[in-house]
This record gives sequence, C-alpha cells and structure tokens, in this order.
Amino acid sequence: MKNTYKRGFTLIELLVVIAIIGALTSIVLPSLNAARDKGIDAAVKSNLSGIRDQMAIFRDNTGNAYTGGCADPNITNTMAVATSTVAPTQTIGGFGDGECIATATEWSAWVNLKASSTTAWCVDAQGNSSVIAAQNSSTANLTVCP
Repeated sequence: MKNTYKRGFTLIELLVVIAIIGALTSIVLPSLNAARDKGIDAAVKSNLSGIRDQMAIFRDNTGNAYTGGCADPNITNTMAVATSTVAPTQTIGGFGDGECIATATEWSAWVNLKASSTTAWCVDAQGNSSVIAAQNSSTANLTVCP
C-alpha cells in the first residue's frame, strides 16, 4: 500500500498571506478614518442648521429678540451635541470647540470641525452657513458668520 499524505500550507505561504493582509489593512484604515471624520463633520453641520429653526422659534416666543437665545435649553443641548460629536472632551480652540452668541438682532453659532483642524462651521441669523477659519471660544466674538 502506498501512503499519500495531504500537505498543508508551508510557513512561508502563511507568512506571505499575513503580509498581504497587513498591507491591505494599512491602505484601507486611513481611508476609513477620513470618512469617519467627514461623517462627524456632517453631523455637526446638521446640528447647527437645526439651531437656526430653534432660534426662530425662540425669537417668536420672546417678542422678536434673540437676546438670551443661546441660553435656551433646546439650543444649549444642540450645541452640546454638536461639540461632543466632534470631541467628547472639549478643548478651547481644538476640535469640538464651539460657541453661540446672541444679541437682540443677531446671533451666530460655530463649531470647529474634525476633518480639518483649520476650519469651523458657522451659521447665523442672516441665513449664512459657511466654512470659516477655526475659532477659539475664549477669543471669538462672532455675531455674524464672516
């Protein structure tokens, strides 16, 4: 009788497969991180656009003035969600730093974005929604998006 043995994979073949999988992983993961950051920024933009509607309701309820609108619980909660979406621990001037400022006739809200460390998203009472230079909540005093 002739014994035939089935051969398995050699160590070299297994190492080659592992190396190929590692190379593919190193190519794909940075793309996924960039896509995740863009998704986070889209959520921030959506939250800030919701503030526009909330400010309009606040203004109607308070006799056509925005004063105190940024202290309204609906607006503070939306700002908190927008900033915590970007950075769970907020740092002044960093990712997720944001601010809402309201006067009697104007208001604006902005949050620094994650996909680009040099930009922020800003919305205001005039209907502007735009990318602006990254801001610092301790020094910024925007009532209108530039």
